[in-house]
Amino acid sequence: MDFRLVDIDNIPLFHTLQHMMEVAGDDSEKSVNAPSRIYVRDAKAMAATPADVKEYPNSYVFVVDMPGLKSGDIKVQVEEDNVLLISGERKREEEKEGAKYIRMERRIGKFMRKFTLPENANTDAISAVCQDGVLTVTVQKLPPPEPKKPITIEVKVA
Repeated sequence: MDFRLVDIDNIPLFHTLQHMMEVAGDDSEKSVNAPSRIYVRDAKAMAATPADVKEYPNSYVFVVDMPGLKSGDIKVQVEEDNVLLISGERKREEEKEGAKYIRMERRIGKFMRKFTLPENANTDAISAVCQDGVLTVTVQKLPPPEPKKPITIEVKVA
């Protein structure tokens, strides 16, 4: 596998997020087209959802940390035939009477990750398991195509 350092300023998603954060943080110039603070917060949460992707001989495995979430809070879908979408929402705990937050550091809100699956991914054979706050999505590979046999064409006399 070939790993390279990547300049995130040249990645369209990160460039767009950075621009949205700059626009949202600039109160001196309110634009009608500027994204709302909630949109920017959600976009940050989506970009900050870390994932590991592994390839095995017969499958691809996506591992995403989901601490405190139940399986009902997580949605795993395939869009457009080859895009794996993992999404959900982490909600704030209901406050008990008499309790108040002194510090709130755990992230709440929506999260989403999209992965373009390779051509040999079998989108009909996907499983998802959430255990101990870790979501593991396994996408089986399709068997390699059989090599095409040569076709003999009969040559006719004109």
